[in-house]
Amino acid sequence: MDNIKKQNTYVSEEEKTLDWSEIQTSFKKTFGDEIYNSWLQKISLIKEFNDYLVLGVPTRFFRDWIVSRYLDKILEQVKNYKLSLNRIEFKIIEENKQNQELLKLNEINKVSEIKDSILNYNRLNSNLNFENFIRGKSNDIALSYSKKVCDQLSRYNPLYVCGGVGLGKTHLLNAIGLALQNENNVMYISAERFMYHFIKSIKKNDMVNFKDFFRKSSVFIIDDIQFISGKESLQEEFFHTFNSLMEKGSQIIISSDRTPMKLDRVQDRIKSRLSGGLVVDIDPPDFDLKVKIINKKIEEIQNQFKENIILSQEVVNYIASESKTNIRELIGVLNRVVAFSRVNNKSLNINDCKNILKDVFNQIRVITVDKIQNVVSNYFNIALSEMLSQRRSRPLARPRQIAMYLAKKMTSRSLPEIGRRFANRDHTTVIHAVKTITRLSEQDDEMKKNLSQIRSLLLEQ
Repeated sequence: MDNIKKQNTYVSEEEKTLDWSEIQTSFKKTFGDEIYNSWLQKISLIKEFNDYLVLGVPTRFFRDWIVSRYLDKILEQVKNYKLSLNRIEFKIIEENKQNQELLKLNEINKVSEIKDSILNYNRLNSNLNFENFIRGKSNDIALSYSKKVCDQLSRYNPLYVCGGVGLGKTHLLNAIGLALQNENNVMYISAERFMYHFIKSIKKNDMVNFKDFFRKSSVFIIDDIQFISGKESLQEEFFHTFNSLMEKGSQIIISSDRTPMKLDRVQDRIKSRLSGGLVVDIDPPDFDLKVKIINKKIEEIQNQFKENIILSQEVVNYIASESKTNIRELIGVLNRVVAFSRVNNKSLNINDCKNILKDVFNQIRVITVDKIQNVVSNYFNIALSEMLSQRRSRPLARPRQIAMYLAKKMTSRSLPEIGRRFANRDHTTVIHAVKTITRLSEQDDEMKKNLSQIRSLLLEQ
Protein backbone atom coordinates (compact mmCIF):
# COMPACT_ATOMS: atom_id res chain seq x y z
CA MET A 1 0.00 0.00 0.00
CA ASP A 2 1.36 3.42 -0.90
CA ASN A 3 2.12 5.75 1.95
CA ILE A 4 1.74 9.51 2.02
CA LYS A 5 3.63 12.09 4.15
CA LYS A 6 1.67 14.88 5.76
CA GLN A 7 2.95 17.26 8.46
CA ASN A 8 5.82 14.93 9.47
CA THR A 9 3.23 12.11 9.78
CA TYR A 10 3.41 8.77 7.96
CA VAL A 11 0.13 6.90 7.56
CA SER A 12 -1.53 4.67 5.04
CA GLU A 13 -3.89 6.36 2.58
CA GLU A 14 -6.80 4.52 4.18
CA GLU A 15 -6.12 5.95 7.67
CA LYS A 16 -7.20 9.28 9.05
CA THR A 17 -4.20 11.51 9.77
CA LEU A 18 -3.91 13.33 13.08
CA ASP A 19 -3.42 17.09 12.92
CA TRP A 20 -0.24 17.33 15.00
CA SER A 21 -0.28 21.13 15.10
CA GLU A 22 -3.74 20.99 16.69
CA ILE A 23 -2.49 18.49 19.29
CA GLN A 24 0.51 20.70 20.04
CA THR A 25 -1.86 23.61 20.67
CA SER A 26 -3.73 21.45 23.19
CA PHE A 27 -0.40 20.59 24.87
CA LYS A 28 0.33 24.28 25.31
CA LYS A 29 -3.06 24.90 26.95
CA THR A 30 -2.85 21.84 29.21
CA PHE A 31 0.79 22.02 30.34
CA GLY A 32 1.39 25.77 30.19
CA ASP A 33 3.91 27.84 28.24
CA GLU A 34 6.98 26.97 30.33
CA ILE A 35 6.70 23.18 30.09
CA TYR A 36 5.53 23.35 26.47
CA ASN A 37 8.39 25.58 25.31
CA SER A 38 11.03 23.63 27.25
CA TRP A 39 9.94 20.06 26.44
CA LEU A 40 6.86 19.46 24.30
CA GLN A 41 7.38 21.91 21.46
CA LYS A 42 10.21 19.82 20.02
CA ILE A 43 8.16 16.61 19.84
CA SER A 44 7.30 15.64 16.25
CA LEU A 45 4.92 13.01 14.93
CA ILE A 46 6.85 10.43 12.92
CA LYS A 47 4.42 7.54 12.42
CA GLU A 48 0.77 7.01 13.18
CA PHE A 49 -0.82 3.59 13.58
CA ASN A 50 -4.29 2.60 14.62
CA ASP A 51 -3.38 1.89 18.27
CA TYR A 52 -0.09 3.74 18.86
CA LEU A 53 2.08 6.66 17.77
CA VAL A 54 5.81 7.01 17.14
CA LEU A 55 6.99 10.45 18.23
CA GLY A 56 10.36 12.04 17.56
CA VAL A 57 12.49 13.77 20.21
CA PRO A 58 15.93 15.39 19.86
CA THR A 59 17.88 13.48 22.56
CA ARG A 60 17.74 10.51 24.91
CA PHE A 61 17.57 12.93 27.79
CA PHE A 62 14.44 14.57 26.33
CA ARG A 63 12.88 11.13 25.90
CA ASP A 64 13.67 10.01 29.45
CA TRP A 65 12.41 13.24 31.00
CA ILE A 66 9.16 13.29 29.00
CA VAL A 67 8.44 9.61 29.70
CA SER A 68 9.01 9.99 33.45
CA ARG A 69 7.05 13.24 33.90
CA TYR A 70 4.49 13.78 31.15
CA LEU A 71 3.79 10.57 29.23
CA ASP A 72 0.49 9.67 30.89
CA LYS A 73 -0.96 13.16 30.33
CA ILE A 74 0.31 13.24 26.73
CA LEU A 75 -1.44 9.93 26.09
CA GLU A 76 -4.65 11.30 27.59
CA GLN A 77 -4.44 14.32 25.29
CA VAL A 78 -3.89 12.41 22.05
CA LYS A 79 -6.67 9.96 22.92
CA ASN A 80 -9.04 12.92 22.73
CA TYR A 81 -8.25 13.05 19.03
CA LYS A 82 -8.06 9.31 18.38
CA LEU A 83 -9.71 7.02 20.92
CA SER A 84 -8.06 3.81 19.66
CA LEU A 85 -4.56 4.96 20.71
CA ASN A 86 -3.24 3.14 23.79
CA ARG A 87 0.53 3.69 23.76
CA ILE A 88 3.28 6.02 22.59
CA GLU A 89 6.80 5.18 21.45
CA PHE A 90 9.67 7.64 21.09
CA LYS A 91 12.43 7.79 18.50
CA ILE A 92 15.56 9.94 18.83
CA ILE A 93 16.02 11.89 15.60
CA GLU A 94 18.62 14.62 16.21
CA GLU A 95 21.01 13.38 18.88
CA ASN A 96 23.97 12.58 16.61
CA LYS A 97 23.72 15.94 14.90
CA GLN A 98 23.55 17.70 18.25
CA ASN A 99 26.57 15.88 19.65
CA GLN A 100 28.61 16.96 16.64
CA GLU A 101 27.63 20.56 17.22
CA LEU A 102 28.62 20.35 20.91
CA LEU A 103 32.19 19.42 19.94
CA LYS A 104 32.61 22.79 18.19
CA LEU A 105 31.93 24.88 21.31
CA ASN A 106 34.62 27.17 22.72
CA GLU A 107 32.82 30.24 24.08
CA ILE A 108 34.65 30.55 27.41
CA ASN A 109 32.91 33.81 28.30
CA LYS A 110 29.71 31.92 29.06
CA VAL A 111 31.20 30.42 32.22
CA SER A 112 30.21 33.54 34.14
CA GLU A 113 26.56 33.02 33.19
CA ILE A 114 26.59 29.51 34.71
CA LYS A 115 28.38 30.80 37.80
CA ASP A 116 25.91 33.64 38.37
CA SER A 117 22.96 31.30 37.95
CA ILE A 118 24.44 28.80 40.43
CA LEU A 119 24.98 31.53 42.99
CA ASN A 120 21.41 32.78 42.63
CA TYR A 121 19.84 29.37 43.28
CA ASN A 122 22.30 27.46 45.44
CA ARG A 123 23.69 29.72 48.13
CA LEU A 124 24.57 27.93 51.33
CA ASN A 125 22.06 28.59 54.10
CA SER A 126 23.87 30.03 57.13
CA ASN A 127 21.11 28.75 59.43
CA LEU A 128 21.81 25.13 58.51
CA ASN A 129 25.07 24.66 60.38
CA PHE A 130 26.58 22.09 62.73
CA GLU A 131 25.82 24.21 65.80
CA ASN A 132 22.05 23.96 65.40
CA PHE A 133 21.94 20.37 64.13
CA ILE A 134 20.40 18.37 66.97
CA ARG A 135 22.19 15.10 67.66
CA GLY A 136 20.34 11.87 68.48
CA LYS A 137 20.77 8.12 68.13
CA SER A 138 19.25 8.17 64.65
CA ASN A 139 21.73 10.66 63.18
CA ASP A 140 24.80 10.34 65.43
CA ILE A 141 26.95 8.41 62.94
CA ALA A 142 26.06 10.66 60.00
CA LEU A 143 26.82 13.78 62.04
CA SER A 144 30.15 12.42 63.32
CA TYR A 145 31.48 11.53 59.88
CA SER A 146 30.21 14.78 58.37
CA LYS A 147 32.40 16.62 60.88
CA LYS A 148 35.35 14.28 60.25
CA VAL A 149 35.19 15.05 56.52
CA CYS A 150 35.67 18.71 57.37
CA ASP A 151 38.82 17.85 59.35
CA GLN A 152 40.28 15.32 56.91
CA LEU A 153 39.36 15.99 53.31
CA SER A 154 39.31 12.99 50.95
CA ARG A 155 39.69 10.42 53.72
CA TYR A 156 36.07 9.35 53.23
CA ASN A 157 35.46 9.89 49.56
CA PRO A 158 32.73 10.01 48.51
CA LEU A 159 30.73 10.54 51.69
CA TYR A 160 27.22 9.31 50.91
CA VAL A 161 24.44 10.34 53.34
CA CYS A 162 21.13 8.53 52.90
CA GLY A 163 17.80 8.65 54.66
CA GLY A 164 14.13 9.42 54.19
CA VAL A 165 12.56 12.77 53.39
CA GLY A 166 12.85 15.46 56.06
CA LEU A 167 15.42 13.76 58.32
CA GLY A 168 18.25 16.29 58.01
CA LYS A 169 20.34 15.25 54.99
CA THR A 170 20.26 18.70 53.41
CA HIS A 171 21.09 20.28 56.77
CA LEU A 172 24.24 18.14 57.09
CA LEU A 173 25.39 18.79 53.52
CA ASN A 174 24.83 22.50 53.98
CA ALA A 175 26.76 22.43 57.28
CA ILE A 176 29.71 20.73 55.59
CA GLY A 177 29.71 23.39 52.88
CA LEU A 178 29.67 26.19 55.44
CA ALA A 179 32.54 24.64 57.39
CA LEU A 180 34.73 24.24 54.29
CA GLN A 181 33.88 27.25 52.14
CA ASN A 182 36.49 29.67 53.53
CA GLU A 183 39.50 27.56 52.53
CA ASN A 184 38.10 25.56 49.63
CA ASN A 185 36.30 26.02 46.33
CA VAL A 186 32.95 24.58 47.41
CA MET A 187 30.26 23.69 44.87
CA TYR A 188 26.88 22.99 46.50
CA ILE A 189 24.00 22.09 44.21
CA SER A 190 20.90 19.91 44.12
CA ALA A 191 20.67 17.12 41.55
CA GLU A 192 17.64 18.85 40.01
CA ARG A 193 19.57 22.10 39.63
CA PHE A 194 22.54 20.22 38.17
CA MET A 195 20.12 18.73 35.66
CA TYR A 196 18.68 22.18 34.88
CA HIS A 197 22.11 23.57 34.00
CA PHE A 198 22.89 20.44 32.00
CA ILE A 199 19.76 20.92 29.88
CA LYS A 200 20.36 24.65 29.54
CA SER A 201 23.92 24.07 28.35
CA ILE A 202 22.73 21.58 25.74
CA LYS A 203 20.14 24.04 24.44
CA LYS A 204 22.72 26.84 24.29
CA ASN A 205 25.44 24.62 22.83
CA ASP A 206 27.63 25.36 25.85
CA MET A 207 28.60 21.94 27.21
CA VAL A 208 32.33 22.69 27.18
CA ASN A 209 31.93 25.43 29.76
CA PHE A 210 29.45 23.35 31.76
CA LYS A 211 32.05 20.61 32.13
CA ASP A 212 34.85 23.06 32.99
CA PHE A 213 32.79 24.86 35.63
CA PHE A 214 31.59 21.82 37.56
CA ARG A 215 34.89 19.97 37.46
CA LYS A 216 37.07 22.67 39.00
CA SER A 217 35.66 22.53 42.55
CA SER A 218 37.74 21.11 45.41
CA VAL A 219 34.59 20.19 47.37
CA PHE A 220 31.60 19.02 45.33
CA ILE A 221 28.32 18.62 47.25
CA ILE A 222 25.24 17.33 45.44
CA ASP A 223 21.87 16.85 47.16
CA ASP A 224 19.16 14.28 46.29
CA ILE A 225 21.12 12.28 43.72
CA GLN A 226 18.10 9.98 43.22
CA PHE A 227 16.71 12.57 40.78
CA ILE A 228 19.13 11.42 38.07
CA SER A 229 17.14 8.16 37.93
CA GLY A 230 16.27 7.15 34.37
CA LYS A 231 18.04 10.12 32.76
CA GLU A 232 20.77 8.43 30.75
CA SER A 233 22.43 11.52 29.26
CA LEU A 234 22.58 13.22 32.65
CA GLN A 235 24.00 10.07 34.27
CA GLU A 236 26.69 9.94 31.60
CA GLU A 237 27.74 13.51 32.40
CA PHE A 238 27.58 12.94 36.17
CA PHE A 239 29.72 9.81 35.83
CA HIS A 240 32.50 11.70 34.03
CA THR A 241 32.23 14.68 36.40
CA PHE A 242 32.53 12.29 39.36
CA ASN A 243 35.60 10.56 37.89
CA SER A 244 37.28 13.85 37.03
CA LEU A 245 36.80 15.20 40.56
CA MET A 246 38.06 11.99 42.16
CA GLU A 247 41.17 11.97 39.98
CA LYS A 248 42.10 15.49 41.09
CA GLY A 249 41.51 14.63 44.76
CA SER A 250 38.35 16.69 45.30
CA GLN A 251 36.06 15.77 48.19
CA ILE A 252 32.59 14.59 47.06
CA ILE A 253 29.57 14.57 49.38
CA ILE A 254 26.27 13.16 48.17
CA SER A 255 22.82 12.68 49.66
CA SER A 256 19.93 10.46 48.64
CA ASP A 257 16.74 8.97 50.01
CA ARG A 258 18.14 5.44 49.59
CA THR A 259 21.42 3.52 49.56
CA PRO A 260 23.48 3.49 46.32
CA MET A 261 22.58 -0.08 45.33
CA LYS A 262 18.86 0.68 45.72
CA LEU A 263 18.89 3.62 43.31
CA ASP A 264 16.30 2.78 40.67
CA ARG A 265 17.30 3.07 36.99
CA VAL A 266 20.81 4.32 37.70
CA GLN A 267 23.81 2.86 35.88
CA ASP A 268 25.62 0.08 37.75
CA ARG A 269 28.97 1.81 37.32
CA ILE A 270 27.61 4.90 39.11
CA LYS A 271 26.18 2.78 41.93
CA SER A 272 29.56 1.08 42.28
CA ARG A 273 31.42 4.37 42.60
CA LEU A 274 28.91 5.80 45.06
CA SER A 275 29.30 2.67 47.18
CA GLY A 276 33.07 2.90 47.09
CA GLY A 277 33.34 5.56 49.78
CA LEU A 278 31.57 5.78 53.12
CA VAL A 279 27.80 5.29 53.23
CA VAL A 280 26.07 6.59 56.39
CA ASP A 281 22.37 6.43 57.26
CA ILE A 282 20.03 8.86 58.98
CA ASP A 283 17.13 6.96 60.53
CA PRO A 284 13.75 8.38 61.57
CA PRO A 285 14.04 10.25 64.89
CA ASP A 286 13.23 8.41 68.10
CA PHE A 287 11.07 9.89 70.85
CA ASP A 288 13.93 11.55 72.74
CA LEU A 289 15.27 13.28 69.63
CA LYS A 290 11.81 14.53 68.69
CA VAL A 291 11.40 16.05 72.17
CA LYS A 292 14.79 17.79 71.80
CA ILE A 293 13.80 19.14 68.38
CA ILE A 294 10.45 20.46 69.66
CA ASN A 295 12.08 22.24 72.61
CA LYS A 296 14.77 23.73 70.37
CA LYS A 297 12.17 24.97 67.88
CA ILE A 298 10.10 26.56 70.66
CA GLU A 299 13.24 28.36 71.84
CA GLU A 300 13.92 29.63 68.30
CA ILE A 301 10.34 30.88 67.90
CA GLN A 302 10.52 32.71 71.23
CA ASN A 303 13.81 34.38 70.31
CA GLN A 304 12.62 35.32 66.84
CA PHE A 305 9.21 36.75 67.78
CA LYS A 306 10.05 37.92 71.31
CA GLU A 307 7.06 36.20 72.89
CA ASN A 308 6.62 33.60 75.57
CA ILE A 309 5.32 30.22 74.37
CA ILE A 310 4.27 27.78 77.05
CA LEU A 311 3.65 24.15 76.13
CA SER A 312 3.46 21.66 78.95
CA GLN A 313 5.77 18.65 78.91
CA GLU A 314 2.66 16.51 78.50
CA VAL A 315 1.77 18.33 75.28
CA VAL A 316 5.36 18.14 73.99
CA ASN A 317 5.43 14.40 74.67
CA TYR A 318 2.08 13.93 72.92
CA ILE A 319 3.29 15.69 69.76
CA ALA A 320 6.55 13.71 69.80
CA SER A 321 4.84 10.36 70.28
CA GLU A 322 2.10 10.89 67.69
CA SER A 323 4.27 12.29 64.88
CA LYS A 324 5.30 9.19 62.98
CA THR A 325 6.98 10.46 59.83
CA ASN A 326 9.91 12.89 59.78
CA ILE A 327 11.37 16.04 61.33
CA ARG A 328 9.85 18.34 58.73
CA GLU A 329 6.35 17.07 59.47
CA LEU A 330 7.07 17.29 63.21
CA ILE A 331 7.93 21.00 62.87
CA GLY A 332 4.75 21.53 60.84
CA VAL A 333 2.64 19.96 63.58
CA LEU A 334 4.35 22.09 66.24
CA ASN A 335 3.78 25.28 64.22
CA ARG A 336 0.08 24.44 64.00
CA VAL A 337 -0.20 23.99 67.77
CA VAL A 338 1.76 27.18 68.50
CA ALA A 339 -0.36 29.19 66.05
CA PHE A 340 -3.58 27.94 67.65
CA SER A 341 -2.25 28.80 71.10
CA ARG A 342 -1.23 32.28 69.97
CA VAL A 343 -4.56 33.07 68.24
CA ASN A 344 -6.65 31.89 71.20
CA ASN A 345 -4.23 33.28 73.79
CA LYS A 346 -4.35 30.15 75.94
CA SER A 347 -2.14 27.38 77.20
CA LEU A 348 -3.13 24.15 75.48
CA ASN A 349 -3.80 20.81 77.13
CA ILE A 350 -3.79 17.31 75.65
CA ASN A 351 -7.46 17.41 74.64
CA ASP A 352 -6.92 20.71 72.82
CA CYS A 353 -4.04 19.17 70.88
CA LYS A 354 -6.03 16.08 70.00
CA ASN A 355 -8.79 18.21 68.53
CA ILE A 356 -6.38 20.45 66.64
CA LEU A 357 -4.33 17.59 65.22
CA LYS A 358 -6.84 14.79 64.72
CA ASP A 359 -7.01 15.32 60.96
CA VAL A 360 -3.24 15.84 60.70
CA PHE A 361 -2.27 12.60 62.43
CA ASN A 362 -4.82 10.70 60.34
CA GLN A 363 -3.36 12.07 57.11
CA ILE A 364 0.39 12.06 57.76
CA ARG A 365 1.21 8.64 56.43
CA VAL A 366 3.89 7.86 53.87
CA ILE A 367 2.26 5.77 51.16
CA THR A 368 4.67 4.07 48.76
CA VAL A 369 4.21 1.57 45.95
CA ASP A 370 6.09 -1.04 48.00
CA LYS A 371 3.79 -0.49 50.96
CA ILE A 372 0.69 -0.81 48.76
CA GLN A 373 1.99 -4.05 47.25
CA ASN A 374 2.65 -5.58 50.68
CA VAL A 375 -0.70 -4.53 52.15
CA VAL A 376 -2.67 -5.76 49.13
CA SER A 377 -0.88 -9.12 48.98
CA ASN A 378 -1.43 -9.63 52.73
CA TYR A 379 -5.08 -8.58 52.45
CA PHE A 380 -5.77 -11.21 49.79
CA ASN A 381 -3.47 -13.76 51.48
CA ILE A 382 -1.22 -14.27 48.46
CA ALA A 383 2.58 -14.13 48.19
CA LEU A 384 3.96 -10.84 46.92
CA SER A 385 6.12 -12.68 44.39
CA GLU A 386 2.99 -14.36 43.01
CA MET A 387 1.13 -11.06 42.71
CA LEU A 388 4.05 -9.54 40.79
CA SER A 389 4.52 -12.59 38.56
CA GLN A 390 3.43 -12.88 34.94
CA ARG A 391 0.58 -15.26 35.79
CA ARG A 392 -2.85 -13.95 34.75
CA SER A 393 -5.22 -16.09 36.77
CA ARG A 394 -8.09 -14.16 38.37
CA PRO A 395 -6.96 -14.74 42.01
CA LEU A 396 -3.69 -12.96 41.15
CA ALA A 397 -4.73 -10.55 38.40
CA ARG A 398 -7.44 -8.77 40.38
CA PRO A 399 -5.27 -7.99 43.46
CA ARG A 400 -2.51 -6.88 41.08
CA GLN A 401 -4.94 -4.48 39.37
CA ILE A 402 -6.12 -3.16 42.75
CA ALA A 403 -2.52 -2.51 43.80
CA MET A 404 -1.83 -0.65 40.53
CA TYR A 405 -5.04 1.37 40.96
CA LEU A 406 -4.10 2.39 44.52
CA ALA A 407 -0.54 3.20 43.47
CA LYS A 408 -1.92 5.63 40.90
CA LYS A 409 -4.46 7.16 43.29
CA MET A 410 -2.37 7.32 46.49
CA THR A 411 1.17 8.09 45.29
CA SER A 412 2.74 10.67 43.00
CA ARG A 413 4.38 8.01 40.81
CA SER A 414 3.81 8.26 37.05
CA LEU A 415 2.24 5.43 35.05
CA PRO A 416 5.59 4.23 33.62
CA GLU A 417 7.15 4.25 37.11
CA ILE A 418 4.27 2.21 38.54
CA GLY A 419 4.55 -0.26 35.68
CA ARG A 420 8.24 -0.76 36.39
CA ARG A 421 7.50 -1.46 40.07
CA PHE A 422 5.18 -4.27 38.94
CA ALA A 423 7.85 -6.46 37.33
CA ASN A 424 8.56 -4.01 34.48
CA ARG A 425 5.06 -3.99 33.05
CA ASP A 426 4.12 -1.45 30.39
CA HIS A 427 2.32 1.74 31.41
CA THR A 428 -0.66 0.67 29.29
CA THR A 429 -1.16 -2.27 31.68
CA VAL A 430 -1.45 0.22 34.53
CA ILE A 431 -3.95 2.31 32.56
CA HIS A 432 -6.07 -0.80 31.95
CA ALA A 433 -5.91 -1.73 35.64
CA VAL A 434 -6.99 1.76 36.75
CA LYS A 435 -9.92 1.77 34.33
CA THR A 436 -10.99 -1.74 35.34
CA ILE A 437 -10.95 -1.09 39.09
CA THR A 438 -12.62 2.30 38.64
CA ARG A 439 -15.45 0.64 36.74
CA LEU A 440 -15.80 -2.22 39.23
CA SER A 441 -15.75 0.16 42.22
CA GLU A 442 -18.78 1.91 40.74
CA GLN A 443 -20.69 -1.31 40.09
CA ASP A 444 -19.58 -3.90 42.64
CA ASP A 445 -20.23 -3.45 46.37
CA GLU A 446 -17.62 -6.09 47.23
CA MET A 447 -14.97 -4.14 45.35
CA LYS A 448 -15.98 -0.94 47.16
CA LYS A 449 -15.61 -2.73 50.48
CA ASN A 450 -12.19 -4.17 49.56
CA LEU A 451 -10.85 -0.78 48.46
CA SER A 452 -12.15 0.93 51.57
CA GLN A 453 -10.61 -1.63 53.90
CA ILE A 454 -7.24 -1.61 52.11
CA ARG A 455 -7.12 2.20 52.20
CA SER A 456 -7.79 2.09 55.93
CA LEU A 457 -4.97 -0.41 56.42
CA LEU A 458 -2.58 1.81 54.45
CA LEU A 459 -3.47 4.91 56.48
CA GLU A 460 -3.24 3.10 59.80
CA GLN A 461 0.30 1.78 59.28
